[in-house]
Amino acid sequence: MKQNEITPHLFRTEYSKIVAVLCKTFQLKNIEIAEDIASETFLKASESWAVHGIPENPTAWLYAVAKNKAKDYFKHFAVFETQVQKAIKPGGIEAECDFEFTNQNIADSQLAMIFLVCNPINSAGAQICLALQILCGFSIEEIANAFLTKTETIKKRLQRARNNLRNDNFQIKSLSQPEIKLRLNTVLKTLYLLFNEGYFSKTNNLPIRKELCLEAIRLTLTLTENILTNTPQTNALLALMYFQSSRLDARTNEKGEAILFNEQNKNLWDKWLIEKGNNYLINACNGNEVSKYHLEAAIAYWHTTPTEKNKWQHILQLYNQLILIEYSPIAMLNRVFAYAKVYGHKKAITEAEKLNLTDSNYYHGLLGYLYAGTDIEKAISHYQHAIKLTTSKIEKQTLTKEIELLKLKKDKKTI
Repeated sequence: MKQNEITPHLFRTEYSKIVAVLCKTFQLKNIEIAEDIASETFLKASESWAVHGIPENPTAWLYAVAKNKAKDYFKHFAVFETQVQKAIKPGGIEAECDFEFTNQNIADSQLAMIFLVCNPINSAGAQICLALQILCGFSIEEIANAFLTKTETIKKRLQRARNNLRNDNFQIKSLSQPEIKLRLNTVLKTLYLLFNEGYFSKTNNLPIRKELCLEAIRLTLTLTENILTNTPQTNALLALMYFQSSRLDARTNEKGEAILFNEQNKNLWDKWLIEKGNNYLINACNGNEVSKYHLEAAIAYWHTTPTEKNKWQHILQLYNQLILIEYSPIAMLNRVFAYAKVYGHKKAITEAEKLNLTDSNYYHGLLGYLYAGTDIEKAISHYQHAIKLTTSKIEKQTLTKEIELLKLKKDKKTI
């Protein structure tokens, strides 16, 4: 991998880990100090690697530089005491405090930070935005995509949330059991969105970003290892992630083009991941709780069961329950797709058009699919609308391919 490829990749995967470990190790109340040290680390990497080449273990190189920069920063603590005293725990901090970027330390630090950033002083939406930026390394554009809103709105939300944390005397500390329970739902939503950005990516023209899926699974798996966070919802979310991940290799071809569900090679589905999903879904069913994660995990389960003839009836019923728990345009459109599988495309078109989601590329893409068998002109028109509305290069390519296939079909009929 070339430097112009590996540096952004490592920034995505390691920046937030460095910030979390530094905040936890040095008990920082001011997150910006850790962010500055992490940024300086990557700046040094881009300068050094351009001259000397990429080191054999670039991740270890980054951790070593971050560690040294952190220790240097606090070594000069006496000089900057008047500026820094307010940003560290009472009584100061030892400049020679030693720490390592071990896998366990990173996992512990990231989870501690996610729970602390998910502070009820901010709205639930602002908590998630902040966690996605600080702990998951999301750009403002990626957060805007996740919330289906404008980047300016997200900028203002993040600024207010950071100010609120600062004014609330933010510090790394152990949370009580009630505090953990109060914040768990927001933490789960953050990890859910992290996984979704990997699974349905709209950034950098990549349809799938496996490293984000793996990161979300790793952090959610850590939650199941703690008695306070090993809840039915956590297990249901982890089951969903495993089921969805089982189909990652089948969702794109060797050219990186998206492959629709109906056209996927089921031999490429990972049976081990499906089995893991089954295990965690069973764990999630201990008790009477039914959350959106339970329903989405069950839907994903039926998707990985290709031989069950009644699976679309099950999926439709689950979507009917899901939209009662948490309505969303995407869930409604997915429900219409399942409805088409059960009752046919003609009835599904009526269901879809009731939604009138004319500003959604998914809406037009679905109608294009539904009309393809009966009205090629309408199908092409909807696909063209979808192309205009999406910003994803991969989605544009997939939709364009569908239009070309319909035109070939039309030409054959006129011969």
